[in-house]
Amino acid sequence: MKKSPLLLLLAGLAASPAVAATPDPKADLARIDAVLDKNYPQLQALYEDIHAHPEVAFQETRTAALLAGKMRKLGFTVTEKVGGTGIVAIYRNGDGPTVLVRTELDGLPVLEKTGLPYASHYTQEIDGKVTPTMHACGHDIHMTWWVATAEALLAMKDRWHGTLMFIGQPAEETVSGAKAMLEDGLFTRFPKPDYGFAAHVGPDATGNVRFKEGMSSSASDQLRITFKGKGAHGSMPASSIDPIVMGGHFVSDVQSIRSREVDPAKFGVITVGSFHAGTAANIIPDTSVLQLTLRSHEPKVRQQLMDGVKKTADAVSAMAGAPDPQIDYLYGTAALYNDPKLTDSVAAVVREAVGGNVTVESEDKPAASGSEDYSEFVTAGVPSVFVGIGGVDADVLAGYVKKGEKPPVNHSPFFAPDPEPAIRAGAQALSLAVLTVAGTE
Repeated sequence: MKKSPLLLLLAGLAASPAVAATPDPKADLARIDAVLDKNYPQLQALYEDIHAHPEVAFQETRTAALLAGKMRKLGFTVTEKVGGTGIVAIYRNGDGPTVLVRTELDGLPVLEKTGLPYASHYTQEIDGKVTPTMHACGHDIHMTWWVATAEALLAMKDRWHGTLMFIGQPAEETVSGAKAMLEDGLFTRFPKPDYGFAAHVGPDATGNVRFKEGMSSSASDQLRITFKGKGAHGSMPASSIDPIVMGGHFVSDVQSIRSREVDPAKFGVITVGSFHAGTAANIIPDTSVLQLTLRSHEPKVRQQLMDGVKKTADAVSAMAGAPDPQIDYLYGTAALYNDPKLTDSVAAVVREAVGGNVTVESEDKPAASGSEDYSEFVTAGVPSVFVGIGGVDADVLAGYVKKGEKPPVNHSPFFAPDPEPAIRAGAQALSLAVLTVAGTE
């Protein structure tokens, strides 16, 4: 398991990145918009194609091939199958910084219920079962603004110098794709970036662009616990060691770690999302298997949760007279850190260009509860900014408020961002971010 303090150390070492001049953000925005206006019909077609064909973690073969082809046509040098299904696209434009721009490739095992004319009817085999898939998190939007950003920057080569490193990362939904790319030599086979940028669409009003200094999202750790009991007839419980009872105790008792050991002012979540045991009503099984997700913002709390889960599982087994449980660490990632000075520099340029819907939350504000494995690139030493982009029409949001309802959020089968304004806003923000660090007078 990674030691989260390293993230903070690296971020501290990179706390004062130099940024290039951005003499006229409004003029840059006009040029970006001109490219978007010219190319938008094909961008919409690309978005609908990706939306209709979602592929889950490490199975994104069609998606990766599609994006690789797009980037090659633009003149990038493209390497495929990095970290499994990842792609790396490099474009050199003279001396200057190397700037990473990242998109995710994967969808989710969700049956789409949006009713869109281009809704997904796609399926993939997952764990031996044919399963419906959907871009329920908005990665289809991200891939489209990623291509749009590349198109805009290549049309503005007179405005920047350096190397573009556009990364199509697999398996963000299992927070394991960034690590896989790094382990496959991402920053040794290719230039190590001086700066990095990514963005995410959410159920905020279109036109809103949000920045967060410092910690911006949570660490995520996924565990599997197998309680080892002793099977018996359902009428003879005294002859058993019941793993379902053990699991039931654990589900209840483990929450005392959050409520009684972690500082109430600190963020921490323990969720048991899966509990499987038994095959029939009259059989006490041998085992029960639980899967958990742990979320935290601070390294100390992250370790408290991990230690508390093990302590509770061991105690439950000991109380039942059972063997020690098997605890498997599945995957995880550290909290995501936005370099504060770089965040402020980029946000100032974006605000000057697009207007007053750009907000910056200070470093002392709480981070979000979700997780994002872009943090692996930050931990590897890339000063970065991760941007939030609104994806729902303001009138649509107002309609939900009027009805006393909340809009569908990421991972909902009804999540359907308004594509054109979201794609435009993401491409604008990412293009301006690159110009902030690589721009020339």
